[in-house]
Amino acid sequence: MKTVFSFLKPYRWAAYVALLLMLIELAVELWQPLLMAKIIDDGILQEDMTVVITWGSVMIGISLLAFAAGITNSFFAAHVSQSYSFDTRQSMFKKVQAFSFANFNSIPTSSLITRITNDVTQVQNTVFMSLRIMLRAPLLVVGGLIMALFVNVTLALVLAIAVPLLLLFLASVLKKGGALFRRVQEKLDNVNRVMKENLAGMKLIKAFVRRKHENERFHHSSEQLMDKTITALRTIEFTMPVLLLVMNVSILVILWYGNIQVTSGSIQVGEVVAIVNYATRITGAFTMFSMIIMIFSRAKASAKRIEDVLQTEVDLVDSSNAIDPSGAVEGNIEFSNVSFTYPNTDAKVLQKISFKAISGSTIAILGATGAGKTSLVQLIPRLYDVDTGLVLIDGHDVRMLKADMLRKEIGYVPQESMLFTGTIRENLLWGKEDATNEDIIRAAQDAQIHETIMKFPMQYETKIGQKGVNLSGGQKQRLSIARALLRKPKILLLDDSTSALDLKTEARLLDALKHYQCTTFIITQKIMTAKEADLLLLLDDGILLEQGSHHELLATSSLYRKIVASQFGEENMNEL
Repeated sequence: MKTVFSFLKPYRWAAYVALLLMLIELAVELWQPLLMAKIIDDGILQEDMTVVITWGSVMIGISLLAFAAGITNSFFAAHVSQSYSFDTRQSMFKKVQAFSFANFNSIPTSSLITRITNDVTQVQNTVFMSLRIMLRAPLLVVGGLIMALFVNVTLALVLAIAVPLLLLFLASVLKKGGALFRRVQEKLDNVNRVMKENLAGMKLIKAFVRRKHENERFHHSSEQLMDKTITALRTIEFTMPVLLLVMNVSILVILWYGNIQVTSGSIQVGEVVAIVNYATRITGAFTMFSMIIMIFSRAKASAKRIEDVLQTEVDLVDSSNAIDPSGAVEGNIEFSNVSFTYPNTDAKVLQKISFKAISGSTIAILGATGAGKTSLVQLIPRLYDVDTGLVLIDGHDVRMLKADMLRKEIGYVPQESMLFTGTIRENLLWGKEDATNEDIIRAAQDAQIHETIMKFPMQYETKIGQKGVNLSGGQKQRLSIARALLRKPKILLLDDSTSALDLKTEARLLDALKHYQCTTFIITQKIMTAKEADLLLLLDDGILLEQGSHHELLATSSLYRKIVASQFGEENMNEL
């Protein structure tokens, strides 16, 4: 937990002030029963109104002091807790930005959302409550017991026996509560995951009429969350009747024995009133313990989940002597005996892949679904590290290049076009933040999307919905390509990024790409696209079966001939 609570260090002086003010409130509360005892014994019983007025005025004065301390304490407690949660969220988000794909596999997206929002809020509330009232409750219990012993040891022995037993009971409940609320947070992760998948796939759900199924799936996840929460809350709430029973019995014993002592003249009435008052205040403090235990239990579970994120070891980091390739990338790429397996899996995705791509050339990658095409191109910007072999860019192992600087030289268009909420211009500027308007228009024209944009009422200022929901598949693909072209990359990776384009639009796009001095990798299923490439890579089940130009593979590869025949027919083979 050290990492989680280290974010409190910059605000420790504000926290100290809040604690000091809270202690002032506590001191006033512990002093008041003694003043009441003095007023009763020396004033009321002695019929001396001067004592009553004097010490009554003192009680009013210190009550006002406690009121002012409480108001000021709230200000400092809020400042510390809100600042702490802000810093924690920022640190977690920054850490997540540094995650590799393997790290995302270990902590699901839905869980990360819960941890950055709900879990941080749980700890934030605990920090505030600790500085405001939660530390006051246990201190009031201990302080009240000490003060009661100071007033009269004999009567206070009842509290001296009851209080430690209750504290041991509460410690055991706190330990069990932490485990229960950890399960609650896990079930909350599941609810968030179902909601995220449902909202992201709403079109598909409606198209396949799966609304009833999704309602049942959400009901099941939500019901599990409800059951775990009820179990945790019932366990915590069980403490309240136990605490009240023990403390009320203790007060009855104090009153019974106190009456005997007062009758015998060995104790004054004010002392009995003071001890009963301390017992009542201790009881009030104990009634807060069920809430405190619940908050601390949830905070303990949440802090552990936050710690897991902050302590996650990022497996893709730059070496100490990494080279900055900025502005020096030519685009010569070589795979030398490369094998790759996804983290936490056993099956080889790529096996002993070797080929060379010359700067400025176009490489088409073909293969069935699951052949390893996407995995291959993701190794170039080092989104994953190879198991064995080398991926070389201009003769340098990609692991010896600064990853961020390398990726700035690469234009990547993933299989699923990902657009962000904002304007078309803002989405395109992801490619290059300082791009001029002319650069933006040129990239859009080359991606064959400029004319479409100009038909929108707001043109480049048109708002895009979440994930580009208000655009067609082809429009999203072309915007993604324009975003990649805007940075004028030395290496361009197109992962099946033209699947939604018609042949004419795709042909114009490929022709425009020839003006860019970059090495282009195109994953495609279209022979018309692949045949224009300088090098074709034919993958199957992670193995590079064939490589060569279109004409070379037609002459030497029976598998390639079958693929061509399936798209054009045997009778048209000689025309290609």
